[in-house]
Amino acid sequence: MLNFRKTVIAAALFIAALSLAAGQEGGSGQELSVEESYLQESVELMIIRETSRSDNRDQKQIAIRYLGDAIKRGNTGEEVRGALEYLSMEGVMSKARENGRLVNNYPDVRKDAAALLGELGTPEAKDTLIRICIADPEPMVLQEAVKSLGKIGLNDNEETVAAIAWIVTRFDVLNPDNLLALSAVDAFDRIAAKNNGIKDPNAIRMLIRIASGPYIKPVRDRAEQVLQNLRKYNIQNSQNQGR
Repeated sequence: MLNFRKTVIAAALFIAALSLAAGQEGGSGQELSVEESYLQESVELMIIRETSRSDNRDQKQIAIRYLGDAIKRGNTGEEVRGALEYLSMEGVMSKARENGRLVNNYPDVRKDAAALLGELGTPEAKDTLIRICIADPEPMVLQEAVKSLGKIGLNDNEETVAAIAWIVTRFDVLNPDNLLALSAVDAFDRIAAKNNGIKDPNAIRMLIRIASGPYIKPVRDRAEQVLQNLRKYNIQNSQNQGR
């Protein structure tokens, strides 16, 4: 573990030095060479890979920070996606136990990873988020996953809205959650805007349930507004088909 930490620290210092050099060269109108840029990215990906699989929460947060930086620079490669998938599912799909106790359950890390999957925005990120909705028991993680699904907006065969409706229904039966319901309503609205409506009956029923169910008034009102928006999409689609 000591050697690992020394490696991470050394690599982090190396990236910081390259970043400083890039800033200095940027001020003089120069840029990093292709070799320097590639080396910087390679070292960063090494840190991400190692810290994401560490058994230490602080190390995982380092991975989250570097993953966010990588995505901001436009890196949506397989290593970035794979690290986010691992972090978003650890403790749920991949479990480590000591004396019968789960020792790698980090809901805050999964939440942050779910948010970054929304920033990643790829079809593969959407698939991972749907798996989170099906498997994760933590409302704060699910809220972030639902928000990210709305941000991405992909809804092939209505699978995204069906997954969102399923998770809200699961909580609605025993423990209605206002924040989760609001996240779902907002996600439905964003997905509908990107796909010219929503056709899944489970999603419609879920919106009606939220609009008239045991939720606070702002959440009910928001659900009613989205139902009206969906009705407008349906009318527009019918008019377009009639032309």
